[in-house]
Amino acid sequence: MSSPQRKRAKSEPADVQKVADKTSKPLKVPEEKMPTKKKAKGTAPRRKSSTKASTIEEERTGTQKNVYTYWLMKSEPESRLENGVDMKARNFMKDMKIGQEAFFYHSNCKEPGIAGIMKIVKEAYVDHTQFAKKDAHYDPTSQQENPKWFMVDVQFVRMTKRFISLAELKRYYQEQAATGGPLKNIALFTRSRLSVQPLTKEEYEFILSLEDVKT
Repeated sequence: MSSPQRKRAKSEPADVQKVADKTSKPLKVPEEKMPTKKKAKGTAPRRKSSTKASTIEEERTGTQKNVYTYWLMKSEPESRLENGVDMKARNFMKDMKIGQEAFFYHSNCKEPGIAGIMKIVKEAYVDHTQFAKKDAHYDPTSQQENPKWFMVDVQFVRMTKRFISLAELKRYYQEQAATGGPLKNIALFTRSRLSVQPLTKEEYEFILSLEDVKT
């Protein structure tokens, strides 16, 4: 399975595929040294953040990171390199847990849409191809001691009872974006360029229910 965001899959025994996500080098911002401040008498000590893994955005807004348990993963014939986009897809893969389910989505083809269901059988681990100079996914900016790219293993569960096309999903999205419904904020249309997309339980179950809808 490969994606515009450098998501790659290789055939493995027992229906297992390795999925990798890659992109161009992200912008690095040099750290600035902050001036030392003297502590005034009677000043209460600063409190340390209780959330060690909180992001800058979480600290700024006071919100917590969303936890997703369902996914949509695209299979695409070509890779597209875009700053920032592939990093998001990679980070979503690092959030995946064993046993979680994902839709297998055909993209960049005559009729895009959902064709099957798979499950995560191995959580994110280092993608070795980023260090192989002869591999198409080689990244000279990635270091062994600090790798940039990771992959997950997925396993085929079953085909969907019928093919659920992008056009059909778009009709539901447009209707529910205006009136409310499970798909009103689905990433397939709000963050469409991501090759790995999170789904809420409501989004996943609604799409799954479309298998039994006659068209």
